[in-house]
Amino acid sequence: MKFRLPQVYFSKIMRAVVEFEMIERGDRILVGLSGGKDSLLLAYALAMLRERTKHKFSLRALTIDPMFDNAFDTESLVRFCASLEIPYEVHRVDIAEVIRSEPKHAPCFTCAFFRRGAINRYANEHDCNKVAYAHHNDDAVETLLLNLLYSGQIGTFQPKTYLDRSQITVIRPLIYLREQEIVEAIPFHGVTPVKSPCPIDGNTKRETVKRLIANLTEKNPLVYDHLAAALRKSGESEMQRLWPAAKSRQEMRESYERFMRE
Repeated sequence: MKFRLPQVYFSKIMRAVVEFEMIERGDRILVGLSGGKDSLLLAYALAMLRERTKHKFSLRALTIDPMFDNAFDTESLVRFCASLEIPYEVHRVDIAEVIRSEPKHAPCFTCAFFRRGAINRYANEHDCNKVAYAHHNDDAVETLLLNLLYSGQIGTFQPKTYLDRSQITVIRPLIYLREQEIVEAIPFHGVTPVKSPCPIDGNTKRETVKRLIANLTEKNPLVYDHLAAALRKSGESEMQRLWPAAKSRQEMRESYERFMRE
């Protein structure tokens, strides 16, 4: 197959793969293929990398059908993966029923939790040692703000993560690409993204944060760059830049008694 992805895109993906040592010779990589623009580019780029690198590795792809009421047509994904010579399957998981039966939990959290679990199980069953997700740079920045605003924590996902329980390594090769670049890459792989079956697609906390960043960037063009810079550890330790962790009641009691004695 003749790949058409411009060098500027391929270079950013190679930078992530090399910098974070994402792919090694002999890896068996499972691609999480939702059918959206991000995962389509991921599958295309990895197939391109498989052809061009001396690091021989294998690919297969999996789509999780969460069984929502909205139609989810994966026929175009079957053809797409066949053209890339990537084995492909659709696995149905009744996430919709779980969400209905557990209304106290946030639906996005429940969906992501069960989707990841299903993908990890499939990877183990098919002898895949790595799972590739299509998270990009905007996703990382938005996750940073989501954690800060909605859970009071400073952090985001890592480009590469080893999961002890499943013994799988998660990699995110698109981490240096901006979302708009992925939109502009659609003509190069030539596949129209599949509409998400999610009933609240476009009306999530992530969308709220995405709009917040866009609004702030209109007033200060450097906002996004500053947020992206915050993803990196600086030369200073985290303890120098953040308050210490809150003390327990026992620790506070001991500190109080020590203060009163001295």
